Amino acid sequence: MESLKSFIENGTLPNRLVCIDRMNEWNPDALYPFALDELLCERAAAWQTGFLHIWRHPGALIMGLRDSRLPGARQAMDMLRARGFSAVVRNSGGAAVPLDLGVVNISLVLPKRQDGALDFRGDFELMYRLIAGALAHFDSDVDKGEIAGSYCPGDYDVSIGGRKFCGLAQRRRQHAYAVQAFVVVEGGGAERAALARDFYRIAADGASADRFPAVEQGRMASLSELLAPMTALQFADSFAALLQRGGVSLEPAEAGALAAEAEVSSIMAALKERYPVL
Repeated sequence: MESLKSFIENGTLPNRLVCIDRMNEWNPDALYPFALDELLCERAAAWQTGFLHIWRHPGALIMGLRDSRLPGARQAMDMLRARGFSAVVRNSGGAAVPLDLGVVNISLVLPKRQDGALDFRGDFELMYRLIAGALAHFDSDVDKGEIAGSYCPGDYDVSIGGRKFCGLAQRRRQHAYAVQAFVVVEGGGAERAALARDFYRIAADGASADRFPAVEQGRMASLSELLAPMTALQFADSFAALLQRGGVSLEPAEAGALAAEAEVSSIMAALKERYPVL
């Protein structure tokens, strides 16, 4: 675990994280985990403490801000809701991402370094190393770099054999930040890609092609398709175990002990007002 130790030594990764595991409990509002991350950023800055937030949601499409401004976004959201999916706008970067119980979402919420250094790519690199490290026992190359045709494409797409299974995003505040990952573990990549494609088909409504990603079949896959059958819980456990082997102490905590429900609800309301569907 030499690579993780180097992140600890240079101050990027604390040697202690408060761990909020919400893999088996979820709020019906898909904005809840993003509001909780906002509040954890406040706690990270005030307490100089790092947090690991691991969570799932049973069915949602999380849009980026640009997605929400597409001319047919409201109609596309209505289509998703008719299929039983929530549809909300997040405050971190990236484009639309489908979520279900086969997708593990991971947030590292950290105070900014005391020396004031900003290293956007270094923070992405840390999360990439953690994702790859959690899969090291499969002896398969885990690559980074944009996968054209995937949903929510970006420079730090995480893939195996040219098919993306994970995407990364960041949310930066004045004194703290969150590095977020979605990891597709169970089920089929094709079905999720089809959902994203259906969303853009309606949401685009004549918009120019440079305003939304062109999602293609065959560019997304789950880890169960790429490596071996595994559950979302197994991957989450492997991720946590990697941190501990690398010298990071994980201190379990309940979300309610760190953030009053009224505080999170207030942030959710503010996010809905600030990031409406236009």
